[in-house]
Amino acid sequence: HVQLVESGGGLVQPGGSLRLSCAASGFTFKSYSMTWVRQAPGKDREAVARIDKDDMTAYADSVKGRFTISRDNGKNTLYLQMNSLEPEDTAVYYCATVAGTYWGQGTQVTVS
Repeated sequence: HVQLVESGGGLVQPGGSLRLSCAASGFTFKSYSMTWVRQAPGKDREAVARIDKDDMTAYADSVKGRFTISRDNGKNTLYLQMNSLEPEDTAVYYCATVAGTYWGQGTQVTVS
C-alpha cells in the first residue's frame, strides 16, 4: 500500500537548520511531482516547496532562499533542507504528491 513517511523534525533555535526526509513506497515515486506543505496552529495550510518530475522547483516567498527541496528517485525519498529557521516556520510539515493523492502523517518542526 502507499506510504509517505516524514522524519527529521524537531526543536531548533532561530537561525538553525533541519533536514526533513520523506520516504515513499507503494507507488512510482519518480513519476510524481511532490510538495512539502506546512500547517501552523490557527493558520491555513501553506505549500512551501514543490519539485516536479523533471526536477524543476518552486518555493513560497516566505521560504525562498532559505529552504531547498530535492529528491532521490533511486531511494524514493523527498527532502527539504531548511536553513535560517525562524519562529514563524513552526508548523507540522507534510510531504504529499502535488495532486494531493497521497499524504504523509506529518512531522513537527518547532523553532524557539
